[in-house]
Amino acid sequence: MAQRTPEEIRRSIEAQRGELVVSVDRLRGEVERATDWRAHVERHRDEITYGAADVVGLMLTRSLLKRRRRRRRDRA
Repeated sequence: MAQRTPEEIRRSIEAQRGELVVSVDRLRGEVERATDWRAHVERHRDEITYGAADVVGLMLTRSLLKRRRRRRRDRA
């Protein structure tokens, strides 16, 4: 491997530093997009609404079935 001059090493370090800044900025943007829960909620609003409606429906059904069972048990 050929010996590099101090100036070549400095230029190489500066070039790598510049690439690192660009990479960190790009990564920061990707992390912000990935962790932006508001954007995820907005994108999946319909699915969330349907899921919530399903949960409420299941809870109501369970509650009504429990009441019905209690009434039948109390009558017997």
